[in-house]
Order: sequence, then structure tokens, then C-alpha cells
Amino acid sequence: MIPRTLFDTDHEVFRTTVQRFIAEHVTPHHAQWEKEGEVPRELWREAAQAGLLCCNVSTDYGGMGGDFLHSTILIEEFARAGATGPTFYLHSDIVAPYLVDFGTEEQKRTWLPRMASGEVVCALGMSEPSGGSDVQAMRTQAIRDGDHYVINGQKVFITNGHCADLLLLACKTDPKARGKGVSLILVETNRPGFTRGRRLEKIGCKAQDTAELFFSDLRVPVTHRLGGEGEGFAMLMTQLAQERLIQAIRAVASSEAAIMWTRDYAVGREMFGQTLADFQNTRFQLAELHAEVLAQRVFVDRAIELHLRGALDATDAAAAKLTTTELQGRVMDRCLQLFGGWGYMWEYPIARAYADARMCRIGGGSAEVMKQIIGNALLPRVKKPS
Repeated sequence: MIPRTLFDTDHEVFRTTVQRFIAEHVTPHHAQWEKEGEVPRELWREAAQAGLLCCNVSTDYGGMGGDFLHSTILIEEFARAGATGPTFYLHSDIVAPYLVDFGTEEQKRTWLPRMASGEVVCALGMSEPSGGSDVQAMRTQAIRDGDHYVINGQKVFITNGHCADLLLLACKTDPKARGKGVSLILVETNRPGFTRGRRLEKIGCKAQDTAELFFSDLRVPVTHRLGGEGEGFAMLMTQLAQERLIQAIRAVASSEAAIMWTRDYAVGREMFGQTLADFQNTRFQLAELHAEVLAQRVFVDRAIELHLRGALDATDAAAAKLTTTELQGRVMDRCLQLFGGWGYMWEYPIARAYADARMCRIGGGSAEVMKQIIGNALLPRVKKPS
């Protein structure tokens, strides 16, 4: 294996803390959470006590004051454990950065310490029934009425939707405009006019709380808006590279875990007077998958290095997400095949990982959207003269 040089001793100590937390607080209960469709609220508070929330938020705002490598470790270890239910990365590494980068001092002081303590759980409200990839075409509106916005509309596929106390909501403050009409507004879920719909039943990631959300004449102060009116789309674009890198990190770590589960199974599975591991087909299959995942590991680690320097661009982030999640799907399929009939049984981690992986080619921007981003960078359109 190519040694990883990203992490120092302090990072590896943190990794041990994360592994211990998962072993004690997550793995023993995850199957039950999958039946219930969500993780208990107490887990968020326990994670906060262990220093696992808002790792790279400054200590001035209640965070750990770490860096994105601490977040990377958390994402990797949960992915390796097949623990898709706790979505700390969404709360800490997708929602929190908007507050850190664009929030007023009052907004930061109000929300970040409560997010780091687990008192407040956050969700990102972007996707709508009419489509999730075309953010500029969203229909949820926030119309100005004096010192308030009045919000009407609907969101769907919202992770943490049922448990969230605070939404970072993307709305149209100018319904006639496309991207320049989008604004980001902080919305508390205890406000009149907010309703949670059904908890959505998915084919995978079953312990992940995913919901429909409805807004009917919900009033929120204008001071809850992040940045200027109409600046939301530009803000979203600045954060998408990290969101897609997170998906790539998860995909590689879960692929590595699947190969190890399959190796261990093959060594112990006896058939035709030998073990499954003794067959050339098994050895070749795992060797090929290992080589492909190792190449993606090196690519993703390089992307992390660039991101730490603020140099990871949208095209490379899209390439990382596209290639790692496509490979993840192949790894899960071929590893499940080596398990035979047992691979199709929900009690085996490979079965759950197979179902969970399918979402990764959709969430955070579909594979087709990633191809469009990469294609536009390679072959920029030239406007024809009128």
C-alpha cells in the first residue's frame, strides 16, 4: 500500500477517538436505527461530547479548531463502518461552512456554538419535487414583507429533515430571475407555517432521516438571510467542491472496506475442497478492484491536499466524485457476487453497502451533472455571432 502522508500524529489520535466512538455508540445500534429510519437525538449530544461535531470550526465559536483533515477522518471511519445513519458531515462540513464564510457575527455567535454542542441539528434545503440539480429553477419563494420574508414552497429528499432544528434554505427572493434570484435563509423549524412531511422510505441509507418539508406563509426576519439578497446561488457554487469531495472520500473508504470484508469472507469460505480465496477468479477479481481503488485513493488524497490550500476547483471536484462513486458501484456489485447467496442477505454488511452505494451517484450532484461540468471545462461553448 502507498503510505498516506496527509495526517500527523494528532490526526491519528483523533482517528482512534472516532473509531472508539463508532464501536461503542454506533455499530451496536445501527441495525435498529435502520428499522426506525433515524438515529436518536442523544447520539448528536454524545458526538459533541467526543468532539466530533464542527471539527474545523474555530474555538471562538465553540468548535474544535481543527482542519478539514479532522473532518476527512470522521467521514472515512463512518464510511468504513457502513454507518450511513449519522450524518455529522452534512451538519458540520456542508451547512456550517456557509455560516463560517458568509454569516454575520451575530449569526455565527447564535448558531455555531449550538451546532458544535449538538443542541441544534442542521439540514440543507435545496432539492425540490420538480428537480434537484437545477438549483436556479427552484420554486420555493421568500417574498419580502417589511422586515420579514414570507416563505411558501416545498423541499424533498432533505437529509436530517425530521430531526433538524435549523434549515439553511435556498429560496427565490426574485421569482422572475434564475441564479440571481436565489437567496439563502436560516429558518428555525419551530416557526409557524413549517410542516414536516412523511419520512421517505429509501432502498438504502435506511437509518438516514430523509424527509419532505413544506412552507406555508412562514415568516422569518430579513436578518436571517445569509449575505445579500440574490447572492445565494454564488454562495452555493463556492461550497460545492467541498461537498463533492466529501462524497468522493466516502466512496473510496466504503470501497476499501468492501474489499476487506470480501477478502476475509473468501479466506474462510470452503468449497470444492479449497477456500474461495484459492480460486484464481477470486484473486484476480480482488486484485483488480484493489488496484482501481488504490488509484482513486491517491487521486482523492491529492484532491484533499489541494482543498486544504483552497486550490481544488469545481472541475477536479466533479471528476473526483464521478470516478469514485462509479467505481464504488462496481466494487459493491462484484464483491457481493463473491459472497454468493449470502451477499444478498441484509444481515451481511456487503448487502447494505450495495444498497447504500447507489445513492452516491445521485446525491451532491448526479453523475450526469458531473459529466456536464467536466465536459464544459474541456469543451467550452462558443457563442455564435448574432
